[in-house]
Amino acid sequence: MTRRPLRSSRSAICRFALPLLFAPALLAQCQPESHGIQQTQQNQIPSQPQFFDEPKFTVAGVTDAANPAGHGSTAWRTSDALAKLTASLGRSNPSSADSSTPQTEQSLRDAAHQPDSFEANHFLGNMLLSEHKPREAVPYLEKAAQLKSDNYQNNYDLALAYADSGDYHHSQATARQLLAQRDTAEGHHLLADDEEKLGDPLAAVRDYQRASELGPSEPNLFDWGAELLLHHAPEPAGEVFAKGNHLFPNSARMLIGLGISWYARGSNEQAAACLCQASDLNPNDPNPYLFLGRLQDEGVMSSDAAVDRLKRFASLQPPNALANYYYALALWKSHNLNQDANASAKVESLLDAAVHLDPTFGRAYLQLGILYSERNKFSKAIPEYTQAIELDPTLDSAHYRLAQAYRRTGETLKAEQELKMFEQLSKKKSDQANQQRRELQQFVYTLRDQAPPTPQQ
Repeated sequence: MTRRPLRSSRSAICRFALPLLFAPALLAQCQPESHGIQQTQQNQIPSQPQFFDEPKFTVAGVTDAANPAGHGSTAWRTSDALAKLTASLGRSNPSSADSSTPQTEQSLRDAAHQPDSFEANHFLGNMLLSEHKPREAVPYLEKAAQLKSDNYQNNYDLALAYADSGDYHHSQATARQLLAQRDTAEGHHLLADDEEKLGDPLAAVRDYQRASELGPSEPNLFDWGAELLLHHAPEPAGEVFAKGNHLFPNSARMLIGLGISWYARGSNEQAAACLCQASDLNPNDPNPYLFLGRLQDEGVMSSDAAVDRLKRFASLQPPNALANYYYALALWKSHNLNQDANASAKVESLLDAAVHLDPTFGRAYLQLGILYSERNKFSKAIPEYTQAIELDPTLDSAHYRLAQAYRRTGETLKAEQELKMFEQLSKKKSDQANQQRRELQQFVYTLRDQAPPTPQQ
């Protein structure tokens, strides 16, 4: 029977303790840097994972109601978006299929016509799976499973083929049969992926945890942390990502996850510091810069370290519109452009480069409009706002800014029209965010030495 999500209600909430791996002091993680680009200290990876007896957190259940809290509803919506982006860096359960087989595809297809040949059906299904053709692989792997129902590798490949085909129910059932044969990390990880897709996050987080216990690999720990982060459990997620960073100090995405967990808790400086450290691991990897830039786009104040990293991003990828745009924002937030003409000119140059490199970049046109407005050049700002709206009509802030510019130039009727449009778009965006928040189940969890939350009725 499929386990349904446990909901916070009058019914009893089943608790499960998470025997978490070694828990470092989170306050020491990703301290804000005071100056310059510093090298990330590399730790030795222990040969054996360290465990402790008492868990740092307990996930008690899930609830449908997720009310904005913490550091504001805008930041809440941004946290949701960044959690989804973080999770998209994981969920990678690569096929165990090995395409380096000496047989050619045609010879395997010929062999598969032998209905009683387990080897032929298994190898052909395995090959098709490795070629990212899961739907074609399923019939051969199913036939092989009929011939040898106890073959672990074939059953795992079959469960994976089902999942890659979008058939999560069959994948889930096969994964459970697989775990009845052998309790493995890869089996629990695959089952967790299925459970998340089928809307059972509580079961999923249990299996991601079990996968991490059996095999504390970088992918297993990352996906466990991402699952917690995705369902609004930033403190537990931060603890898992901190452990992952300790074991795998060269993992940029582990630092990204740790940074976003800090942001979800309102610790913007520590979030930015983690992302800065992530960018130092491999300066050519765009992902840490993109997350760091997103924080600038959402109004997080820029530090010298963030400016340095985003400057490096723009220098490494000058044809990248986002690189120029994010560096412009970071420079803008760290300087008073009204008093620093050189910085103001540099910001304008970077934004001009961004729209030149990507003429469809509505947010860059919006920022150009804001820049001109701050210089009281409203007649020059209006075309930029108009272009931003034309490219992205959902930019409610562009309508608001355009209304202010029209008001300053005496065009009151146009100002009123834009203000009405702003109010309509803002309400629509808020309604959509609330709907998405209701649809995304939130973990109910307690931290050690804290009282459990009161279940919502």
